[in-house]
Amino acid sequence: MSMLFVRQKAKNEVLEKNEQKYIQDFKEKEEFLRKEALISAKEELHQERRELDDLQRDKKLEFERIQADLSRKEETLLSKEQQIVDKEASIDRKEEEIEKKEDYLAEAIAKQISELERVAQMSRDEAKTTLLNQLKDELANEKLQLIRENELKIKESAEEKSREILSQTMQKCAIEQVIETSVSVVSLPSDEMKGRIIGREGRNIRTLETLTGVDLIIDDTPEAVVLSSFDPVRREIAKITIEKLIQDGRIHPVRIEEVYEKAVKEIENKIKQEGERAAADLGIMNLNRELTKTLGRLYYRTSYGQNVLKHSIEVGQIAGMLAVELGSDAKLAKRAGLLHDIGKAVDQEQEGTHVQLGAELARRFGEKDEIVHAIEAHHDDVACTTLTDALVKIADTISAGRPGARRDTLEIYIKRLKKLEEIANSYEGIKQTFAVQAGREVRVVVQPNVFDDVASAKLARDIAKRIEDELEYPGQIRVTVVREARVTEIAK
Repeated sequence: MSMLFVRQKAKNEVLEKNEQKYIQDFKEKEEFLRKEALISAKEELHQERRELDDLQRDKKLEFERIQADLSRKEETLLSKEQQIVDKEASIDRKEEEIEKKEDYLAEAIAKQISELERVAQMSRDEAKTTLLNQLKDELANEKLQLIRENELKIKESAEEKSREILSQTMQKCAIEQVIETSVSVVSLPSDEMKGRIIGREGRNIRTLETLTGVDLIIDDTPEAVVLSSFDPVRREIAKITIEKLIQDGRIHPVRIEEVYEKAVKEIENKIKQEGERAAADLGIMNLNRELTKTLGRLYYRTSYGQNVLKHSIEVGQIAGMLAVELGSDAKLAKRAGLLHDIGKAVDQEQEGTHVQLGAELARRFGEKDEIVHAIEAHHDDVACTTLTDALVKIADTISAGRPGARRDTLEIYIKRLKKLEEIANSYEGIKQTFAVQAGREVRVVVQPNVFDDVASAKLARDIAKRIEDELEYPGQIRVTVVREARVTEIAK
């Protein structure tokens, strides 16, 4: 028991020594780490102090540099300020010199004005008035010259564009022109047939004339009978009736009535077909049936020798193509162009102009207001207010004015030529006037001492304006003013 206690005691002593040694080592190590941390902190502090000193030195150098720059700028500003002061002083001196010169010039101008008034023997106001009048005349001449130049440029540009549009339109349009008269001729197989058409005591010819309303002219013309009537439909019915009677060989009043009724039905079908064909040619749909039949009657109607239905188709095509070129409604223009002369189908039976009757028909059968207005405006019964109105009017003029489309009577033609020359000769200073190119151009020869170049241009414009106001004509009329001076000497 005592041995165990001794051993335990010795063991405790050893442990106690080891513990004291461990504590001593830990204290020594702690002291070493503390000293090392203190040394490291002192080194860091010293390094930061060096960096702060370097930064402070750099800032000081930067401040000194900025201060030097400010000093130089201040010196420059002071120098410029002195220059400005010197310039202001110089400007003041120059202003004084200018004022002195202005006073001198004003005095000199007053002396010159007085001297000019004495020499010219007129006051300053009178001289101003004279100069203003002279300047007004010069400006008037320059204004006319500018107007002429601008008109030429505008006309060239407009003519070039219009020629391009119209040429493209006309190239696409090729309508056959049919010229008819108020008479039709029926060929006979022999002169013996004339007697059969007349019949016993003239019964057959009287029946034909009564039924058809057409005059039959049987004269010395060999193997032919002439049918005369201003109603083309009646004339066509009579022609078909006689041709069928000749072909059948049986000619008597009862047979004439039968054939006449068949001819009437045939013409009615023909009228309907022509109206439908005209609408189909232009791609027009939903046209009223009665309006279609009325349109087909134009197939047998002529105006100035021009077939009205073919003319209406052509106007519709031209108006439609012009509308395409100008970006307008082509369908509306075609429809208005086709119907513009529809009143001519009934103007021989009803009172009123073909424009009034056509507008009434279109309105009655449900056409749009734009169509009705275009019909009313194509002969200026009302003013053109839409592009469709203008296109129909232009297309109508083109179709009617193309060569061979219409026949003017000799009396109307001569009257127009005389009126053209009369308008030109009404001005003073005119030597001679000639209406040439079938009335499409007026050449006016003026006295060169009365008209100068500007006055000649004004004369041409005035004559053209009077022609537009006083005459009606298809197409256009060119006015050419000729001014020349001829000097002749004879060498002996």
